[in-house]
Amino acid sequence: MTMKIGFIGAGNMASALVGGLLAKGLNPKSIALADMHLPQLQRFADQGMFTTTRNEEVIERADIVILSVKPQVMAEVLKPLATIIQQKKPLIISIAAGINVDSLNRWLGGDLSIVRAMPNTPALVQTGATGLYASPLVSFEQRQQTETVLGAVGLTLWVDDEALIDSVTAVSGSGPAYFFYVMEAMISAGKALGLDEKTARALTLQTALGAAQMAITSDEPPAELRKRVTSKGGTTERAIATFDEANMQQIFAQALAACAARGQELATILGQQE
Repeated sequence: MTMKIGFIGAGNMASALVGGLLAKGLNPKSIALADMHLPQLQRFADQGMFTTTRNEEVIERADIVILSVKPQVMAEVLKPLATIIQQKKPLIISIAAGINVDSLNRWLGGDLSIVRAMPNTPALVQTGATGLYASPLVSFEQRQQTETVLGAVGLTLWVDDEALIDSVTAVSGSGPAYFFYVMEAMISAGKALGLDEKTARALTLQTALGAAQMAITSDEPPAELRKRVTSKGGTTERAIATFDEANMQQIFAQALAACAARGQELATILGQQE
């Protein structure tokens, strides 16, 4: 890899991306990071990466600039950088939730190649899923570069309509929390049935891992896999019937719709930063 990548913000997701890129063979000297917290930068510096508290120094060194600061301070961080960004015209990749391309373009002076990315927390263990949307000025080569960067921590998929990023958020961006919630409920139920905490947790987590692996490797849809383990008149059928009586599918539909709607609300609110 010959890309020169700069990170504005050196938090958990930036750390995950750096780790994935290094594992894929990127030279540490091709990575620059800026963050206001010096202790956050030390571990990157120790690996041979350029670190600084000045965002401009990162942009000077980068062909690709990854925005990984909190959405609430994005406008404040970006506006002072508009001049140097306009001079350099790097590819901009934003991994900040709720900030749309129009807002990023406005804060940085316009006419930029911008990719909006929605990763999820399993990226921290290189098994993430990231939805991507490219602004009209993003070239084919820049799309490939984006896939290389985000693909270092898992699956990448493009959407053609930026509004679908809110749908991506609802399914995969927030999705890990739904699975953790189900795991939490299963562990609690297992304990209520007499299992100790350690046993209930181990059985739940291994079952989640195994089910996910089966779904990933099988040519059959999850519905068919479920049917295969749901014997007529058996224990699993009784459990599924209980879920159906509680309208579980409808509950999931409502929850994901609420998540997507909140994403739209946040884009409006955060885009009003001046």
